Amino acid sequence: MADDCSSQILIPDAFRALYTDRRGRLTVSREELAARAELCEDLAQQLQPMAQQLHFDLGVVEDEVLARIEATLANPESGLREAELPWLTGRLAELLGWQAGSGSAPAPAPGSA
Repeated sequence: MADDCSSQILIPDAFRALYTDRRGRLTVSREELAARAELCEDLAQQLQPMAQQLHFDLGVVEDEVLARIEATLANPESGLREAELPWLTGRLAELLGWQAGSGSAPAPAPGSA
């Protein structure tokens, strides 16, 4: 992870790449980059309980949970930019310990089967 001297948060290189041109220059100000990164990280953290509920309580497979969340956040009213959506869902999967693309189903509840 690379950090920005003017910000207290660490900005992951993968997020920084969303706002970097082919020459490696930022396409937004450092302040905006830090604000966008903080927004996406905070949102990923806040979405964890909802994603776990969809997965474990409702039995929705991991990939479908992530796809539903991404589709919901694709609404312009969410405040996210299109390029940020895959990063955010990937980060959410990472926080949950899920492999994006695995299609894993939740483990059956004890006593069921």
